Amino acid sequence: MLRIRLLFCFAALLLVYHHCSSQPLKPKFKVIALYEHGGHHAGYSKVGKVWLNKLASDSGFTIDYIQNTDNIDSAFLSKYNLFIQLDYVPYGWKPKAAAAFQDYITRGKGGWIGFHHATLLGEFDGFPMWQWFSGFMGGITYENYIPGFAAGLVNVEDKIHPVMQGVPASFLIKKEEWYSYDKSPRPNVQVLASVDEKTYSPESDVKMGDHPVIWTNPNVKARNVYIFMGHSPLLFNDATYCKIVTNAIFWAVKK
Repeated sequence: MLRIRLLFCFAALLLVYHHCSSQPLKPKFKVIALYEHGGHHAGYSKVGKVWLNKLASDSGFTIDYIQNTDNIDSAFLSKYNLFIQLDYVPYGWKPKAAAAFQDYITRGKGGWIGFHHATLLGEFDGFPMWQWFSGFMGGITYENYIPGFAAGLVNVEDKIHPVMQGVPASFLIKKEEWYSYDKSPRPNVQVLASVDEKTYSPESDVKMGDHPVIWTNPNVKARNVYIFMGHSPLLFNDATYCKIVTNAIFWAVKK
């Protein structure tokens, strides 16, 4: 009789285990990534998607991708905890998408991470500059870039910020086109890191002096990080760069 009872208990435990293990785990959070579908940043986005998908799989969150702003509205954004602007320009958005995104950021409905092309602020392709987005990025306007690319040494300024945890005090970015702006965003944002223009290799006349490259805007409710570096797909072979992006994702998604 005792043996039968033990076998029954063992079978019941197996059933419970099978039921629990077969239930899909709820994702920790959901991410939407807006990326460019063509142009000379397509290589970065292609490799970035592979890297992000692996991070999502390993870390228990989900990520969806869109290539334009057509479907963005408040209902669409309400499904996501984090918006990643993966090398996508800040102009030409559908009006409802721009309004929903602005509400999402100003009211802190989710976090945001932007890369590289997100500060191409000005009049491009027949579109006016998105003034709100310029203010979000510290009141800057795009001015110039290094078309032939250059290496540059990036110095961490805010060593205690969660995005900079585990990041060396200085690190080399081997290939970037380094935008310059009409002015530094520093007075209006919290600078996390800046590039030392004296270290450009090869040297370049495209300089702006004080040159932040990673920052966050504490004047909106959403946790947000802008990371300028984001042209070359080789960045995802750089452990320091990947560490910064990983830190940014897990910090920005928190409320």
